[in-house]
Amino acid sequence: FLLSLKLENKTKVKLQKQICQVILDHFEKQYMTELGDAWTSVRDVLTSPLCWQYAVLLNKFSQSTELENTLPVKGYHPALQGSLPYLPASFKCYIRRTPGRFPAQKHQAGKLKEYYLLNAASLLPVLALEVNDGEGVLDLCAAPGGKAVAMLQCAYPGQFHCNEYDDLRSRWLKQTLESFIPDPLANLITVSKLDGREIGDLKPEFYDKVLVDAPCSNDRSWLFSCDTQQATLRLIQRKELSSLQFQLLRSAIKALRPGGSLVYSTCTLSKAENSDVINLVLNSCSNVMPVDISEMAKAVSQEFAFLSGMQQHELLVLPEKGRAWGPMYVAKLMKL
Repeated sequence: FLLSLKLENKTKVKLQKQICQVILDHFEKQYMTELGDAWTSVRDVLTSPLCWQYAVLLNKFSQSTELENTLPVKGYHPALQGSLPYLPASFKCYIRRTPGRFPAQKHQAGKLKEYYLLNAASLLPVLALEVNDGEGVLDLCAAPGGKAVAMLQCAYPGQFHCNEYDDLRSRWLKQTLESFIPDPLANLITVSKLDGREIGDLKPEFYDKVLVDAPCSNDRSWLFSCDTQQATLRLIQRKELSSLQFQLLRSAIKALRPGGSLVYSTCTLSKAENSDVINLVLNSCSNVMPVDISEMAKAVSQEFAFLSGMQQHELLVLPEKGRAWGPMYVAKLMKL
């Protein structure tokens, strides 16, 4: 018992030590202005990994009755139980109010994993996209692959194109798909390493649905994963991200068929990478219109805390204690 207590304290100290002060100071200035009073409680969650929560997304291709029986015993309950506009019966996710993480499963060649551990808020872009059987779907920035796995729990696209430009992340994506998707279906998935900004020109008006889960300043990981030098560099690069995100969205719109829909998501609280990018797209592209997702937000308001005052076509999940999901920004557009 004393040993485990020592280890626990050591872990706590380690986690406390890892906070990158340069990043925290930058967030403090920016988010106090953008989020007001809400920032204080969000900051408390983001800087305390011991209160973070993880959802368990079951893999329908490797169903386990034993696992479904075990989860309630460990305090988990089915998530997303509200009357959502889109929630396929095959889509099963479990969460619990208390912090902690269900044990992860190791990657084993030839053996499918039974579940995927993730931040429950990252399922909202998938549910907002409303993928149906037979549709052509593009996941433009697909690594590490959690949203692709979640989409395949919902439906069987006619064609599914997962793209990841970064070499290392692309290998991670392939391993995720290997771990969760059986061969016959995996063979129907195209995995590419194209520059996402060029896909619209390469495949004009080709897809029914596009997910742009854009590269962003990931607030959770940035707070813990860098030294001062790396942090300074990241903050310089941060200013350029909104331009990249805008270009990716323009490309995604070109790749969409008229009548098709697009979901844009990030895991940052930053207005410059969220609402500002979407507003720029809406103001500069006359062939897209916003799609109301407020019904979805209302249906899951028991499980997620949202920033108030957002437009109907967007939402921002704010982490809070007991509902430590997010940050996650989601916006939906349709091509005319």
